[in-house]
Amino acid sequence: MQEQEMRRATTKGFTRTSSLLRDRIRKAGESRGFAVTRVLTHWAEIVGEDVARICKPVDVKYGRQGFGATLTVLTTGAQAPMLEMQKETLRARVNAAYGYNAIARLRITQTAPTGFADGQASFAPAPRKTAPTPDAKTQVRAMAVAAPVENSELRHALERLAENVLTKQEMKRKETE
Repeated sequence: MQEQEMRRATTKGFTRTSSLLRDRIRKAGESRGFAVTRVLTHWAEIVGEDVARICKPVDVKYGRQGFGATLTVLTTGAQAPMLEMQKETLRARVNAAYGYNAIARLRITQTAPTGFADGQASFAPAPRKTAPTPDAKTQVRAMAVAAPVENSELRHALERLAENVLTKQEMKRKETE
């Protein structure tokens, strides 16, 4: 028992970001009708990566009678027929995340690929850019910069840094010409 009392917190005064943002995320979600924000934060896990790439949850509206809510999902016009066929599967997955039959209906809203007021963000993450490979001349210049360093690990790290800087400078110079 004394070991537990003497044990110190390992965070050294820092707080996890999730605990700092939890209340703000909950408020934003509740303003949109999401009583459980798990649907917003874990959308890809709930419906699957392939479906999450083509749609996102926008709103939950509760009816006057309180017999289930309507989940509004935003998608592009081309993907709407495919989502329409998967409505019941999506509804079942979302209800499984809630833990009870919270969503009675699923409404699919179509928008332009660029979106309107709320839906301007792309559903899929942006593709990763590949770093340009340095040419032989740049590599030689980078090696010359790092040559005076005796430690081999540090020298290789400095060579890579010099290659990146020189390549970036070369690209900027080509863009301005």
